Amino acid sequence: MALSVPKTSFQHMLKDGAKHMKGLDEAVFRNIEACKEITKITRSSYGPNGLNKMVINQLEKLFVTSDAATIIKELEVQHPAAKMLILASQMQEQEVGDGTNFVMVFGGQLLAKAEELLRMGLSPPEVIEGFEKACDKALEILPDLTCYTIKNIRDSKEVTRAIKSSVTSKQYGNEDFLSELLTKACVPILPESGLFNVDNVRVVKILGSGVLSSVVIQGMVFKREVEGNITKVQDAKIAVFSCPLDSMATETKGTVLIKSAAELKAFSPGAENLLESQVKCLVDAGCNLVVTGGKVGDMALHFCNKYNLMVV
Repeated sequence: MALSVPKTSFQHMLKDGAKHMKGLDEAVFRNIEACKEITKITRSSYGPNGLNKMVINQLEKLFVTSDAATIIKELEVQHPAAKMLILASQMQEQEVGDGTNFVMVFGGQLLAKAEELLRMGLSPPEVIEGFEKACDKALEILPDLTCYTIKNIRDSKEVTRAIKSSVTSKQYGNEDFLSELLTKACVPILPESGLFNVDNVRVVKILGSGVLSSVVIQGMVFKREVEGNITKVQDAKIAVFSCPLDSMATETKGTVLIKSAAELKAFSPGAENLLESQVKCLVDAGCNLVVTGGKVGDMALHFCNKYNLMVV
């Protein structure tokens, strides 16, 4: 006698709370709708006249920006189909550094047109095949649409012309000034391999004035005042310390027993003389500028001023 095996649906194989969707209405159209909704958020921020978005993340931090990469990063989208579109935008950001909003808007429009074809009766494989043929045709036409080509990446005029379009999308009206500024900052430090490291160019924001007062300084800028009386040094010989410039206390505690006034007078000058000798050694070595990664003690600063040593 054969036993009847009860039928089990795919839903029963999943854990509690899981959802299984299939078909055009349940799966495809819902995924397309999710992608269209995420592109609606970034579409109005596209271009030089795009609107700013106000985003508050889970840490209650406020962001006011028109940069699509920042917006989608702080939204923390959970929908799987929308996340695939966001991953494509993030890959564009990593590879090119620009065009994230274009990927979102372009992908959303492709899906919107695909939805129209599906509602007309075409099957998803037919739509995919059409997109693949369109991609091949676009790659065939693309080389003929070149406006100009940069022949020398170390030519400032060619580089300025190339980056102006990217700057215009973020700083419309200031693109001429900022393009030249970026060229001055980047071209001189471009390595022979051509692989440019963005961290080699730092931006320091100083309150006051405006964008047109920005300048490029070939060197290092510290956004703070000097510690001592010496404020300017030319042809500096620099000593850099990661520790504070001060006499350090010992790790173990000790007790000093002073029995007379003479011993008290002799106790303090010992530490002072040691600190002065250390500062004097720097001066004797030809150093005239000290950069320290910690605080500067009053006594150490006194001796630095005494020997005309600039401290930052």
